[in-house]
Amino acid sequence: MIDHKSKIPLHVQVEEYFRKLISSEKFAGGAFLPKEIEIANRLGISRNTIRQATNKLENEGLIVRKKGVGTKVAEKKGLFTGLDHWYSFTKEMQEKGIVVTNLSLKVEWVTANETIRTFFNTRSDKKILKLSKLKGEASGEPIVYFESYFHPRIGVNEKDEFNKPLYSMLEEKYGIVVDRSAENISAKLAGALAKKLKVDAGSPVLFRERFVYDIGDRPVEYNIGYYRSDKFIYSINIKKG
Repeated sequence: MIDHKSKIPLHVQVEEYFRKLISSEKFAGGAFLPKEIEIANRLGISRNTIRQATNKLENEGLIVRKKGVGTKVAEKKGLFTGLDHWYSFTKEMQEKGIVVTNLSLKVEWVTANETIRTFFNTRSDKKILKLSKLKGEASGEPIVYFESYFHPRIGVNEKDEFNKPLYSMLEEKYGIVVDRSAENISAKLAGALAKKLKVDAGSPVLFRERFVYDIGDRPVEYNIGYYRSDKFIYSINIKKG
């Protein structure tokens, strides 16, 4: 499982090893993982390397450590995301062993609202490409509804392959490398999106507004997301500066 000659750091390889264990049927439902010393001997690595790998998994809420007892897989209460994974919801879920799919996808040209016009610094009559995506589990259960609006200078159009991870497509086709995002997070009622998300109109949803910039600090995308609160947790890990 571990390649000691690889350029990939050992702790990164061990992290991937644990992610596979966690996602396997054997360790589902809160089962205890093998002891650190057992894994260290099996993989020919130090226990410090294991701790370096598992610290991230613990911060993500995927495992739970109990002193004198052991490490167990956390019972799933919902999907987690973090600020370090803002660039791709699909990719983050893949890293966690969770398969998400596009339940619906729509592309259209629209008139931008004041927030978007101000962010893009465009005229009020300028049409903007809007991408709407409903993402969810393979079973058809929705998780999140996204709307993305793209700066006209990029040239994104309705013929682009939007089933691919968005930022990968922008980089491969248009040479756009996203660098940072500014975000606002709040709670809302599902309201008009209730039917789409398969919840009651009065159910709370997590609303996330995102302003995305490229490496030249130019605006690229305005994105909003409505996450089902019973399916999703937005996790923030902050270190003291």
